[in-house]
Amino acid sequence: MTGHAADIARRGLLGLAGSTAVAALAGCSPDPHSVAAQAKAGDQKGYVSGDGAVETVRAVDRAEPVTMSGKLLDGTAWDITSTRGTVLVLNVWGSWCPPCVAEAPGLQKAWESVQKKSLPVQFMGIDFREEAARGAAFNQKYGITYPSLSDEAGVLILRLQGKAPTVPTTLVLDPKGRIAARVNGTVDATTLTGLVDDVVAES
Repeated sequence: MTGHAADIARRGLLGLAGSTAVAALAGCSPDPHSVAAQAKAGDQKGYVSGDGAVETVRAVDRAEPVTMSGKLLDGTAWDITSTRGTVLVLNVWGSWCPPCVAEAPGLQKAWESVQKKSLPVQFMGIDFREEAARGAAFNQKYGITYPSLSDEAGVLILRLQGKAPTVPTTLVLDPKGRIAARVNGTVDATTLTGLVDDVVAES
């Protein structure tokens, strides 16, 4: 290889190394569109939620009961085993999430409906990726009367068997604690009460 050709090859390798380094740095940068990044920003911009698809699971096909424990927004300890024997609605939400804000009145309406019917049903929110005080302020502002767990670290949803890939997600658990239905995205009161009624009717 001549001196001129070697110089060209050397410059090419240096350029390739520089491009690789830039790509590596870009890959290590936080994704501004990730759920965690949007929760941290709290600006409600660019949020992508689920499409509201409803999934139901036949009793014979349900997985093992969900196990979970933590602290409510007011600091009270809570364990999901305390709800065994009742139908449990779990709603993963955050005040930084526009679809969560939109669905909050519907969730409260559904909660009031099951209470009026005296159904064996409990509701529990999972406030994802934000401070407990911020979540509590949201609930007070929007008149949400059922409790929520604080999941500031984003670890509680890992207990949901991969069924909560986006926020919001709403799960309906049967009296054994198994996931019987899921809404991936915003849920309305009519849809949720219908799913709850179906699971209650199994008992």
